[in-house]
Amino acid sequence: MKIYTRTGDKGQTSLVYGTRISKHSARVNAYGTCDEANSMLGLALAWLGKGDEWTPLRQTMHVVQTKLFHVGAELATPTRMKVAWPITDADVRELEDRIDELEAALPPLGNFILPGGSPCGAALHAARTVVRRAERMAVDVWKEEDISPVVLTYLNRLSDLLFVAARFVNHQEGVVEQGLHQDETP
Repeated sequence: MKIYTRTGDKGQTSLVYGTRISKHSARVNAYGTCDEANSMLGLALAWLGKGDEWTPLRQTMHVVQTKLFHVGAELATPTRMKVAWPITDADVRELEDRIDELEAALPPLGNFILPGGSPCGAALHAARTVVRRAERMAVDVWKEEDISPVVLTYLNRLSDLLFVAARFVNHQEGVVEQGLHQDETP
């Protein structure tokens, strides 16, 4: 099987079930941005330490990467068609549980922080911003077509998890978070 199909050469692509749409559509932008976020998570994980202490975070991110494929598939499924792997409220609760676990190991957040830190922490911050963009694009789809609102909730909570995960990684690696100076705080 060849990797190229030539079916997208004229600016169209197929949704799940074969419906052809423009690559410029809100749906394609939304699920493409989920794919971009997934790749950013892969980059972050490439920077994550290899020790056993990182196994729980690796496992969490493996689940997240899988669920991001599911979000993309849900966004790529035409209205009123069966979604193969729907995102559920249980998926959102799982993110919330992971946020609570990571946050319990962190000092309280006293002010706005600048994204950055260790290479992994910085990549997690970058992934967070891509997820936020995916969420905004999914809202555009939701306003025009019928998609599950749980997808929006999942993306919103995922960006929260990635923020806390970036802080957690930086904290574990002894990187001090850089805050805004008081006169710079919005």
